[in-house]
Amino acid sequence: MNFEGKKIILFDGVCNLCNGAVNFIIKRDKDDVFRYASLQSEIGKKLALEIGVDSSKLDTILLIEPSVAYYHKSTAALQIAKRLSGGYPLLSVFLIFPKILRDWFYDIIAKNRYKWFGKRDNCVIPTPELKALFID
Repeated sequence: MNFEGKKIILFDGVCNLCNGAVNFIIKRDKDDVFRYASLQSEIGKKLALEIGVDSSKLDTILLIEPSVAYYHKSTAALQIAKRLSGGYPLLSVFLIFPKILRDWFYDIIAKNRYKWFGKRDNCVIPTPELKALFID
């Protein structure tokens, strides 16, 4: 597999907001830190199961640091932001706020993501240039 030494982002592959977020991350991942898989893919389901998470019941992004930890909801988003180019690492200052408060805001967006941003019938297939960043 193509993710040794990489942090893995599992995302909702049919969610327009989530796909947009992955594209946003890819453009700002100048240090090539992340690899990606949809929660609906076989590898996404397998990775989620390995950390004890039922991918079919998720409405969140997961960040897996193999053999270290995993993060979800606002903590995952802020941990991802820490590794992006530009000013985005400054967003990690929000980690000082209680997780329950951060996740409350996250949950509002997550629960409305299909209504506000739309949903696809199928997961997006990455372009040939981006294919190497996705775990098969």
